[in-house]
Amino acid sequence: MRYISTRGQAPALGFEDVLLTGLAPDGGLYVPESLPHFSLEEIRSWRGLSYSELAFNVMYPFVEDAVPADDFRTMLDDTYRVFAHGAVAPLVQLNSNEWVMELFRGPTLAFKDFALQLLGRLLDYVLEKRRQHVVIMGATSGDTGSAAIEGCRRCEHVDIFILHPHERVSEVQRRQMTTVKGDNIHNIAVRGNFDDCQQMVKASFSDQSFLGGKTQLVAVNSINWARIMAQIVYYFHASLALGGPDRSLAFSVPTGNFGDIFAGYLARQMGLPISQLVIATNRNDILHRFLSGNRYEQQQLEHTLSPSMDIMVSSNFERLLFDLHGRDGAAVKSLLESARKGPVSIEDYRWKHMRKLFDSAAVDDESTLSTIREIFEQNEYLLDPHTAIGVRAARECRRDRSTPMVTLGTAHPAKFPEAVERSGVSASPELPLHLSDLFEREERFTVLDHDLGAVQDFIMEHWKHA
Repeated sequence: MRYISTRGQAPALGFEDVLLTGLAPDGGLYVPESLPHFSLEEIRSWRGLSYSELAFNVMYPFVEDAVPADDFRTMLDDTYRVFAHGAVAPLVQLNSNEWVMELFRGPTLAFKDFALQLLGRLLDYVLEKRRQHVVIMGATSGDTGSAAIEGCRRCEHVDIFILHPHERVSEVQRRQMTTVKGDNIHNIAVRGNFDDCQQMVKASFSDQSFLGGKTQLVAVNSINWARIMAQIVYYFHASLALGGPDRSLAFSVPTGNFGDIFAGYLARQMGLPISQLVIATNRNDILHRFLSGNRYEQQQLEHTLSPSMDIMVSSNFERLLFDLHGRDGAAVKSLLESARKGPVSIEDYRWKHMRKLFDSAAVDDESTLSTIREIFEQNEYLLDPHTAIGVRAARECRRDRSTPMVTLGTAHPAKFPEAVERSGVSASPELPLHLSDLFEREERFTVLDHDLGAVQDFIMEHWKHA
């Protein structure tokens, strides 16, 4: 399988190179030249498989040119063995035909573990084969950083530099990053917001001359195709658990960088019956405003109770725009360049085509807290603020009550105890046993200004020059 850029001006690459490249040289994101497609009969035959076995069937077409089947099976077994539930992604029923898929049973209690535990193993495999050392550079709004560090910290051939917005992630999220020991792990707290961090990462990938040709950057953000690939699997998992593929499902997805919901779109393109995808956002609602009014316009980023979604520039939305524009890279490039200068719209027929599958809702902090409280009073089940936004959006946008609605539970409530406490529920979320001493561990991080040169100088000063 070959991978092409959403901007249309970069050479096609194989999986190994895409894994290590991040952004394409033309500034675009890599996507498969074509997608595998599974028949309903084939999907039906996957009922009863373990999560690891299902993951192999869904993902192997994307990597078969780079990784032998037996090696990939071993990676998947090792990846999902560390999850704290036998089902890996268990489904919890909230109401009639309404479910939460718990994607927070991995080591760092967030859905990012599904991809980043695998990404670390893929990197180790490829870099060992190439005898190559690289620098991982990533930006996080809260969860990606800890999942990337946990997934990649044992990799012998990487140094890890994670940028997070200073004092704009929860304390648990920060400590999960900053208390991990390792000479190859570096946390940078940037005086700014997530978009500032993400912009510096993108700028560094676009021009890596500051590295002096001594190494290369590798992406762990969802611009890396391997992240998206791994997230496709749990849509198939939910469908097979709830009567699919003989019935269609709807999904509500707490959405920041658009990678998780784009994976659902890809699952549908690959043959899985999905009737509706709900984009659930907080006050940083650029995608909701676009979907409801065909106006893509950046506004001031606001700090909310759902910090992992405090994002105004959703990088992976470019991958959907590429498909909406008939895979015309030049059109996508022109649109996104215009978006940097002011509001943009797309042709009405393209926008209406998107709305056939996608709906959206923006949920403010007050509604987030009331949803946490409401669900707990009904079920004695605690939601984190991001999943609460997903549940509220699902209820506001649901088209058909006969279709199962699955909200992606993206994080454990213990990561956001302040939000849970503010909701007024009587329960206090506890960290799992393996993180019970988190607040006693020593932290290590460096605070830097929002200055690209300062960040790049820090990286050059601290990587191992292996």
